[in-house]
Amino acid sequence: MIFRPATLADAPALAKLGAETFVAAFGDLYTPKDLADFLAEVHNPEAVGGEIAGDACTHRLVEVDGRLVAFCKLRYPTKFGDYTEAANPIELAQLYALPGYTGSGIGAQLMDWALSHAREQGHDAVLLSVYAENFGAQRFYQRHGFAKIADITFKVGDHYDPEYLFELKL
Repeated sequence: MIFRPATLADAPALAKLGAETFVAAFGDLYTPKDLADFLAEVHNPEAVGGEIAGDACTHRLVEVDGRLVAFCKLRYPTKFGDYTEAANPIELAQLYALPGYTGSGIGAQLMDWALSHAREQGHDAVLLSVYAENFGAQRFYQRHGFAKIADITFKVGDHYDPEYLFELKL
């Protein structure tokens, strides 16, 4: 198992992994059109490549036998800054693993990297959004010290999901 930063060459595989993990976790919540529109906007190689090349996002990838199986993405500045009193928060924007790799400790290792990176960069809080009915993810984040600070929504196509905004003060 290899943990490493993303490169531009990873954009197609990371876009595919992002779409596959999102559909596995949440695909049944949406109409086919809403899901297709969301995937085309967020999980396409050009959008992912733009994030990798830009300054706002930092990706950490997990590779097994040459195949990407998990990743996390930090975003700075966060779009949730108005919800916190932290002076310099960062956002854990995504943390996903393929279904066969959840519960294997990869998520915890990615979280350790994310928190370490946030501290090294001088951030005083980490924010993340989590689907209101994703109880397993909520327990995972709470085990790492996160607590709910707000009710928010997440838009997929024309559909709005109820979400919770969690924060960990560093």
